Amino acid sequence: MRLLSFLTEIEKALVAESPMIDGGAWDSTRMVNFHQGLARLSLAPRAGNDFAAGAIFLQAFKLADGSQCLKASLSWRGSDSAPILAVYSTPQLNWKLEASRIASTWLEGPREVAAPSMDEAHLQPLAAVAG
Repeated sequence: MRLLSFLTEIEKALVAESPMIDGGAWDSTRMVNFHQGLARLSLAPRAGNDFAAGAIFLQAFKLADGSQCLKASLSWRGSDSAPILAVYSTPQLNWKLEASRIASTWLEGPREVAAPSMDEAHLQPLAAVAG
């Protein structure tokens, strides 16, 4: 499937899975670079709703065996969460179902990102550990 076609399927799935709001829930902007195999769908909630704003970044590339792969990176404004979903082209692959999976994951919103704990009692100088 072509990059722009897949991006369109994701956008359709977002609209279909979003609550019904007069005029639609999202304002969206697309950007595609066919030469680099990159695409971005930016989403902003329309006035009157409190949905999260964010983006879905797509990267299409060929694997070493020559098969197609697509990576979707999801992001939300104000969140450090950035899940990545991979789609590997196989004869059994249903592209619309994969687009729906990506849209559903984005609509679920960001997951909490656990900050690494920096307990100073367990920190040692590198020279002490190496020596």
